[in-house]
Amino acid sequence: MKEHMTRIVTWTAVIVLSMTLGAAAVVGVDSLRSESKTATVIERAVPSTSTGVATTTAEDIADLYARVRPSVVRIVGQSTRGSSALGSGVVLDKQGHILTNYHVVQGFDQLDVTFADGAAVRASVVGADPGNDLAVLKVDAPAGELTPAVLGDSLKVRVGELVIAVGNPFGIDGSVTQGIVSGVGRTLSASNGARPLRQLIQSDAAINPGNSGGALFNTRGEVIGITSAIENPSGERVFIGVGYAVPIETARRFLPDMLAGRTVSHPRLGVALQNVTPSLAARLGLNVDQGVLITSVEANTAAARAGLRGGDGSSRSSLVGDIITAIDGTDVRSYDDLADYIDGKKVGDKVQLKISRDGKDTTADVTLEAWISTRS
Repeated sequence: MKEHMTRIVTWTAVIVLSMTLGAAAVVGVDSLRSESKTATVIERAVPSTSTGVATTTAEDIADLYARVRPSVVRIVGQSTRGSSALGSGVVLDKQGHILTNYHVVQGFDQLDVTFADGAAVRASVVGADPGNDLAVLKVDAPAGELTPAVLGDSLKVRVGELVIAVGNPFGIDGSVTQGIVSGVGRTLSASNGARPLRQLIQSDAAINPGNSGGALFNTRGEVIGITSAIENPSGERVFIGVGYAVPIETARRFLPDMLAGRTVSHPRLGVALQNVTPSLAARLGLNVDQGVLITSVEANTAAARAGLRGGDGSSRSSLVGDIITAIDGTDVRSYDDLADYIDGKKVGDKVQLKISRDGKDTTADVTLEAWISTRS
């Protein structure tokens, strides 16, 4: 049976837990080798207190859950090939739009949405952002059946902040779990070469298969993320304390495209990278002490067409690849600097890279191309 529930991240031996820059982390610039382990716009909610900080008791959680529960739905997908999926979704508006994960709905011919009161309706996919594992559905339901969630501001999320996750783990409808934000800005790579998920919110609120597409709420009842993945090196589909949510700001950025019926594409270079560190610079005899070393260039990509060169970066005698030190005049000190810049561009945009090649500075003009692999 094809699995489309909460995504389990499968790690190779060189990838560490809760990695942000693991050896196989892939972004618009594709991957990083690192020695360290390291049409409708939904309005943002206004915090209910001047500081945005709230203290919460068990009674508060019960009241909070009762308030937000109607905004979270159950999604069941069926295909003519016999596969099925279970996930969750978040009601966006009174027009019947529902936000969920792309992997919950991908490849299914029939989608059914069940509301908190048990009413069930057929749904269809309006638009999708496979690169961020997001999709928008549309249901024809009475306005009284639709309780839109309040979207918060994930840019203001703080590590240690209390959160709850609401969804349908293992088909147990309307389950709620409590935890804290364990980290922000996390990156998860995909096993099939798809675009990685970036800037994720990490929490220890328990999520399991079926939670995918559900909501991560703050204590004000605002959605700050869409629960998407759990991490377990053993490969078991159970939660061990590390879960991830796509930040709501990511969804908000691409909602106009999805609501307009479009499939969002994201730019990429087509290279694998390694941060330049003092030890790496000394080992390879580099004339730069910061930037990102291109360790490989994927064939038939923007980088390959621009003539960028890769090298394994293992020793001074090995082929040393190009070192990217700036993009469009902005210094590149790390993989994240480059990835963040490219993520802010569009497919077809042109960028100029400043590179160090064979000890000499030069430039390369690159026209960014789209990720073509899909998430599963």
